[in-house]
Amino acid sequence: MKQKFSIEGMSCDHCVARVEKAINELPGIQKVKVHLKRSNGTVKFDEGQVNSEQIAEKINDTGYKAKAV
Repeated sequence: MKQKFSIEGMSCDHCVARVEKAINELPGIQKVKVHLKRSNGTVKFDEGQVNSEQIAEKINDTGYKAKAV
Protein backbone atom coordinates (compact mmCIF):
# COMPACT_ATOMS: atom_id res chain seq x y z
CA MET A 1 0.00 0.00 0.00
CA LYS A 2 1.06 3.59 -0.62
CA GLN A 3 -0.01 6.29 1.86
CA LYS A 4 0.63 10.02 2.04
CA PHE A 5 1.18 11.76 5.39
CA SER A 6 1.14 15.43 6.31
CA ILE A 7 4.07 16.18 8.63
CA GLU A 8 4.27 19.38 10.66
CA GLY A 9 7.31 20.76 12.46
CA MET A 10 10.14 19.94 10.07
CA SER A 11 12.52 22.84 9.49
CA CYS A 12 15.63 21.36 7.84
CA ASP A 13 17.13 18.41 5.99
CA HIS A 14 18.13 16.88 9.31
CA CYS A 15 14.44 16.72 10.23
CA VAL A 16 13.68 14.94 6.96
CA ALA A 17 16.46 12.41 7.57
CA ARG A 18 15.25 11.83 11.14
CA VAL A 19 11.68 11.14 9.99
CA GLU A 20 12.80 8.85 7.15
CA LYS A 21 15.10 6.90 9.48
CA ALA A 22 12.35 6.46 12.08
CA ILE A 23 9.84 5.19 9.52
CA ASN A 24 12.38 2.77 8.05
CA GLU A 25 12.79 1.18 11.50
CA LEU A 26 9.25 -0.21 11.27
CA PRO A 27 8.66 -3.69 9.81
CA GLY A 28 7.18 -3.90 6.30
CA ILE A 29 8.39 -0.50 5.08
CA GLN A 30 9.32 -0.66 1.38
CA LYS A 31 9.94 2.96 0.40
CA VAL A 32 9.91 6.35 2.16
CA LYS A 33 10.14 9.82 0.62
CA VAL A 34 9.73 12.90 2.82
CA HIS A 35 9.49 16.44 1.36
CA LEU A 36 10.54 19.36 3.54
CA LYS A 37 8.97 22.16 1.47
CA ARG A 38 5.67 20.31 1.03
CA SER A 39 5.57 19.22 4.69
CA ASN A 40 4.56 15.72 3.70
CA GLY A 41 5.80 12.27 2.96
CA THR A 42 4.82 9.18 1.02
CA VAL A 43 5.34 5.70 2.40
CA LYS A 44 5.00 2.40 0.57
CA PHE A 45 4.48 -0.50 2.98
CA ASP A 46 3.17 -4.02 3.49
CA GLU A 47 -0.22 -3.77 5.20
CA GLY A 48 0.29 -7.22 6.70
CA GLN A 49 3.19 -5.92 8.82
CA VAL A 50 2.37 -2.28 9.60
CA ASN A 51 -0.52 0.17 9.17
CA SER A 52 -0.94 3.92 8.61
CA GLU A 53 -1.70 4.60 12.26
CA GLN A 54 1.55 2.94 13.38
CA ILE A 55 3.54 4.97 10.85
CA ALA A 56 1.94 8.25 11.97
CA GLU A 57 2.59 7.30 15.61
CA LYS A 58 6.26 6.61 14.84
CA ILE A 59 6.58 10.06 13.20
CA ASN A 60 4.85 11.66 16.19
CA ASP A 61 7.27 9.85 18.52
CA THR A 62 10.19 11.57 16.76
CA GLY A 63 8.76 14.98 17.68
CA TYR A 64 6.75 15.92 14.59
CA LYS A 65 2.99 15.98 14.06
CA ALA A 66 1.80 13.56 11.41
CA LYS A 67 -1.47 12.23 10.05
CA ALA A 68 -2.46 10.14 7.07
CA VAL A 69 -4.13 12.11 4.26
